[in-house]
Amino acid sequence: MPNLRQERVRELLRRAIGEAIRREFHVNDVGLITVNDVEVGGDLKSAVVFITILGNPEQQKHGLQVLEQNRIRIQSLVAKSVVLKYTPTLKFVVDDSIVRGNRVLQIIEELENAQPETGGPTEAP
Repeated sequence: MPNLRQERVRELLRRAIGEAIRREFHVNDVGLITVNDVEVGGDLKSAVVFITILGNPEQQKHGLQVLEQNRIRIQSLVAKSVVLKYTPTLKFVVDDSIVRGNRVLQIIEELENAQPETGGPTEAP
């Protein structure tokens, strides 16, 4: 279980990375990139950044490539905004949990609509 310091660093990194991405990349080129979460290593020297890229499939693919190519630039921007002894090495991972969650909600809604309507609450004998 992460300690309080790791949680604070995780949240600071999430905000700083999101802000750096928002400032550096235009939405029309790479899609809308959101930082969902950051998983920080125990020594705070590495971080896995979970992102979602909204846009067409071409924008999503291009967005991930652009992030990987500009990883060092993003790390330097984060280093300027978050004061840490070591700036973590970033690794970007596409997080599809929101898409999967939306699909589950859609299935639940379809099941609710498919059930026959009852006349009202039934009473137990």
